[in-house]
Amino acid sequence: MKKIEAIIKPFKLDEVKEALHEVGLQGITVLEAKGFGRQKGHTELYRGAEYVVDFLPKVKIEVVVEDDMLERAVEAIKQAAHTGRIGDGKIFIFPVENAIRVRTGETGSEAI
Repeated sequence: MKKIEAIIKPFKLDEVKEALHEVGLQGITVLEAKGFGRQKGHTELYRGAEYVVDFLPKVKIEVVVEDDMLERAVEAIKQAAHTGRIGDGKIFIFPVENAIRVRTGETGSEAI
């Protein structure tokens, strides 16, 4: 099993959710996040004063998949989150040793 963590622009969340559903993924976890990468934020003007917004709003999606679903899930996220502009996001992939469904006690692939 693998865990996919994707950090994307907030307005792309619905598209990514639909793309993951289309490839057969049932559940995802979504967290609101703030951060910056190469873009280093930007400067805004508010009531005549200029200030730096260095932590931009992002959305973090977490999903655990079986190994055979990994490439399809990653490709779905890449295509749905892509705008071609700076700040599109990142995808991280981690190995998952085990998963346990609290309600039933199922483990491994059965738990996801």
